Amino acid sequence: MTGTVYLVGAGPGDPRLLTLRGAELLRRADVVVYDRLAPAELLALAPAQAEPVDVGKMPGSCPVGQDDINRLLVDRARRGLTVVRLKGGDPFVFGRGGEECLALVDAGIPFEVVPGVTSVVAAPAHAGIPLTHRGLGSSFAVVTASLADGTRQSFARMATAVDTLVVLMAAGKLHEVCTALMDAGRSPTEPAAVIASATTDAQLTVTASLSELANEANRAGIGAPATLVVGPVVRLADAIAWFQPGTIENVDPFDPNPSAQPALRERSS
Repeated sequence: MTGTVYLVGAGPGDPRLLTLRGAELLRRADVVVYDRLAPAELLALAPAQAEPVDVGKMPGSCPVGQDDINRLLVDRARRGLTVVRLKGGDPFVFGRGGEECLALVDAGIPFEVVPGVTSVVAAPAHAGIPLTHRGLGSSFAVVTASLADGTRQSFARMATAVDTLVVLMAAGKLHEVCTALMDAGRSPTEPAAVIASATTDAQLTVTASLSELANEANRAGIGAPATLVVGPVVRLADAIAWFQPGTIENVDPFDPNPSAQPALRERSS
């Protein structure tokens, strides 16, 4: 009997932001194929005998290629196993989930996509920045700073098309991205923010004008993963900021008495 592959969005970093459906599937997984940005604590939800497979990609390094990942998913499913493909954020937001689904379709493997909380909305929210706000922003768009083929992202069409612009994977290219946005028409004085390690205990947020943000972020030591937000809504960050890093509790979402639940174990390095 052929197994099923479940593409599960692991959320933006805080393990508590996994969906209940995602937790349910992890509890009965035979294989968990996970990315670098999937919270390590979530592996503890899988059965002890489940096979963990690390296919994480580092910036500038891809030890396990996408074709290899596709073959791995097909192979394990053909063995009759329940496979959870645990992907940071949401599988279909710059997560190459569509490519994996097409590979499964070609192989005749049944699959299900479980949406995840994406950093597109979670990072600004945890920095006190609403993507839309009456009188400040009624539209937003999201783009990645890093294209799959390594070419430079072009902001010519989208830079001024929306009130709020969210740029993912911006940490290593922040100066280049901010300059490109200004060249494409965004004002150098426009409010901007970069949020690193959003929703986790390591979250760090820097706000400044678009022209000064890269320098300020460099002084603050901003690193990957990071999300850039540009637009008038960033002005609300100081007033709305609510999240305090250091308050994350790793709990089992199915425990009826979460206050008594010990911290979930982390995967071994």
